[in-house]
Amino acid sequence: MAANWAPDSWTRHEVRQLPAYPDQAALAAACATLSRYPPLVFAGEARNLTADLARVAEGKAFLLQGGDCAESFAEFHPDNIRDTFRVILQMSVVLTFASKLPVVKVGRMAGQFAKPRSAELEDKDGVALPAYRGDIVNDMAFSADGRVPDPQRMLAAYHQSTATLNLLRAFAGGGYASLDRVHGWMHDFMGRTPWAEKYAAMADRIGETLSFMAACGLNPQTVPQLATTDFYTSHEALLLNYEQALTRRDSLTGGWYDTSAHFLWIGDRTRFAGSAHVEFMRGIGNPIGMKCGPSLEPDALLRLLDTLNPGRVPGRMTLITRFGQDKVEAGLPRLIRAVRREGHPVVWSCDPMHGNTVKAANGYKTRPFDRILAEVRGFFAVHRAEGSIAGGIHTEMTGQNVTECTGGAVDVTEQSLADRYHTHCDPRLNASQSLELAFLLAEMLNEEMAERRRDAA
Repeated sequence: MAANWAPDSWTRHEVRQLPAYPDQAALAAACATLSRYPPLVFAGEARNLTADLARVAEGKAFLLQGGDCAESFAEFHPDNIRDTFRVILQMSVVLTFASKLPVVKVGRMAGQFAKPRSAELEDKDGVALPAYRGDIVNDMAFSADGRVPDPQRMLAAYHQSTATLNLLRAFAGGGYASLDRVHGWMHDFMGRTPWAEKYAAMADRIGETLSFMAACGLNPQTVPQLATTDFYTSHEALLLNYEQALTRRDSLTGGWYDTSAHFLWIGDRTRFAGSAHVEFMRGIGNPIGMKCGPSLEPDALLRLLDTLNPGRVPGRMTLITRFGQDKVEAGLPRLIRAVRREGHPVVWSCDPMHGNTVKAANGYKTRPFDRILAEVRGFFAVHRAEGSIAGGIHTEMTGQNVTECTGGAVDVTEQSLADRYHTHCDPRLNASQSLELAFLLAEMLNEEMAERRRDAA
């Protein structure tokens, strides 16, 4: 357990990116209500994820983390949850088939409601209003009333997360994730792209293998692992009032766990010395992540690791790098060398989204697929050169047929962005682009595994 720590000790540190609630009494009442609600996840599940991530750090598994940029109240629908879940299943089976490694599946789901902002105010036509900070805080609509931070939204976010988790648990354990449904995970709108056809061919091979196993008496009924999967949830631990209210002491170990999600991370804007977010995260027992970008110096990273994981627990820390395709090969090596020199056990995961955001000529914010892929390639190349392990991928994606990121085999153009641009914040890969990335990533991972086998020999 962390020394001199309590769930509210963050309030005595420097706070950034938190909304200014005008009604403090209403905020206190909402947090008190949340503190009496049941936990969304359990400490034992978080410990299981830590153990899984320890295997990732050793190169014995791969981390796949993905989901919405920002969940919304308006788009809350079981079909949207199902469609994102099944794309993650598709990506996972592609990666496992190529690498022969188990894939640890973590969704940016059931809690990813709060978003950091680069400015406190948003200006439109000479009118300045508080920035939109996610549906858990205020409304996306540009209106004076809607932009006032409302603590009741935390209760709405909790209830939506509860329902989302119930459905995810049912999908993961109720047969939807069974490998004999691998063909059924394909989205109809993917059509006959090369990657859809490649997936269908791979699914045929898996089906043949399952048929052979069934003939030998091995089927989902006799081998439950074929019919179920472990699926974890995650979000950025940004709204600390909400996180504190859902932090509970584990009855088995006596440690504190944030029960809003299995995995929480610290963003690029809140990982500074003296940060309230770092203070909060150092005391919870969950596995945690930290975004690492071009502004992070190696010495600062090491100090943060010493604070967040002083016991150097394997699987506790995931470093999510977000450099941009033009900076990853110059900036990442010095962080890897520093971490290896000090012996910190970490999972290295690549976020190829946030460093590759551009504005299209028509004003839409987008992310070119070729830049996303270039950063992933650079990430793997750096780890191969440094002799470290490229352990995971962290993407903003959806199971919907959106047009938000340009490029890919579906060839979303700047002109077609307006067709189905639905994101509440940042552009996401659609289902076809996500599957395409999975196959290209599988090629890199397969090369990485072959390299490790050669080194071992």
